[in-house]
Amino acid sequence: MKKMLLILALAVVSFANAQKGTILVGGNVGYTSENIDQQTEERKSNSFSFSPKVGYQFHENWTVGAEFAIATSKSKSDAMDSESKYKNLRVGAFVRYTMPLNETFSVFADLGAGFQNRTNKDYMTDILMSDSKADGFYTNLTPALFINMKKGFGLNFSIGGIQYETLKFDENDTKYNSFSFNFGKTVNIGISKNF
Repeated sequence: MKKMLLILALAVVSFANAQKGTILVGGNVGYTSENIDQQTEERKSNSFSFSPKVGYQFHENWTVGAEFAIATSKSKSDAMDSESKYKNLRVGAFVRYTMPLNETFSVFADLGAGFQNRTNKDYMTDILMSDSKADGFYTNLTPALFINMKKGFGLNFSIGGIQYETLKFDENDTKYNSFSFNFGKTVNIGISKNF
């Protein structure tokens, strides 16, 4: 039994050491859909996000790198024939701590921070009513599960995290601060590969 535990421990350590000094390339794709059907109106909202990352794994558990994200959203209200669209662009850095559970599964947490830019457009009966732009900062903490499919290539699964963001709109000096704790409300699926 002791030999078996020693072999298992060596396998986990050798798996973790195999990743040290490698380049991590990965990304997540997210989609959220929401429908609200009230007696007087029906509102629909769809959001899509894509966030690629590139990092260097300098230690068996630690990776640092750059991240980029683009998110779009569209909300429509049938009662007032109105539509809102936004586009959010993020550029920043991240640090990742990975804990291998065995040769197939690992858990990790990403801490990211950076700059963001947002554009909002509101329409009423297909006429542009407002167009606003904002700049700000963001930080987020996202825990996830990594499934190693073959030779460092695998799937990432996350179901939310913690996020704080700020935005300052150009037109009317509006300041926006948001803190969200959205575990279980979103699903992100991604892929990653260590080279």
